[in-house]
Amino acid sequence: MNRVAIEIDHVIKIFGDDPASAQSLLDAGKSKAQVLAETGQVVGVNDVSLKVEAGQTYVVMGLSGSGKSTLIRHVNRLIEPTSGEIRVDGADVLGMDLDELREFRRTKIAMVFQKFGLLPHRSVIDNVAYGLEVRGVGREERLEAASRWIETVGLDGYEQAQPHQLSGGQQQRVGLARALAMDTDILLMDEPFSALDPLIRSGMQDELMALQKKLKKTILFITHDFDEALKIGDRIAVLWDGALLQEGRPEEIVLNPANEHIEAFVADVNKARAIHVESIMRRDANMQKANIAVPATARCEDVLPLFAEHECVAVTDAQDNQIGYVTAKQVIAALARHQPQIETVRV
Repeated sequence: MNRVAIEIDHVIKIFGDDPASAQSLLDAGKSKAQVLAETGQVVGVNDVSLKVEAGQTYVVMGLSGSGKSTLIRHVNRLIEPTSGEIRVDGADVLGMDLDELREFRRTKIAMVFQKFGLLPHRSVIDNVAYGLEVRGVGREERLEAASRWIETVGLDGYEQAQPHQLSGGQQQRVGLARALAMDTDILLMDEPFSALDPLIRSGMQDELMALQKKLKKTILFITHDFDEALKIGDRIAVLWDGALLQEGRPEEIVLNPANEHIEAFVADVNKARAIHVESIMRRDANMQKANIAVPATARCEDVLPLFAEHECVAVTDAQDNQIGYVTAKQVIAALARHQPQIETVRV
């Protein structure tokens, strides 16, 4: 396993003045709704543990009220947990004093919000440079960095525009550039694309994935959209009523949902988006050669269009060495045979 960048260990968050009463009911097997009815306490996060590896895009998904946005705000201590531990690159976040926490937020971690959070009276370039200004970076240096990231997210020429002059997708690009300008190792993204129209949203997902290939940031991404989770996530955690139902690679969750709640999520999902070619490729002694190749991390939906002109597609490792191959017949057979095996579990 690679280095763990974020570790959330048995985190519980109960909103109210008597969390102990709520916890005792949770321990007795009561649901979030039952706890609220009997105690008036709101269960935000119920004993969640996660490990996010460095350079990974880790997606936490769930419906409204599942606790996903509450969970992500524990990582930079915008919310204090009732109990549990949070470590970032081995540092105890909950043990930091105010000065240490302030420095941690300025230098180690950046956040992108659903509502963009742009300052309406500032230009695009001044919005992107704002975090660096707070950090104390000189004007010339911060504007140079801001200009570079504005170009990176495709907004070159909009430096002096005001936020109200931009579309929703452009505003979110500004928010992303502002977070990237902080040059932190970790990005927290709380439903950053959910307010966008579907076509713009898909484009922003593609933009993020392209940037991640180059930047290799550690990204903790929150969404309620399972298709979005499948598209961008290296690993996915599914929350329900504050509790973790299942965690794993996208294809593990799609092909083997843990219970009826996750079965409902994956019922109409595009399996071609979840299955990586590495899991279905052949490695036989007479390995077929091909004049086109995809990385082992490519998904079936990326490969299917290639079969219009190619009978066989090579699969390569990180060093571009061929390690296998896939054919259209293999991919179609894999998609046809992978039907969810449901095992109902008590949650």
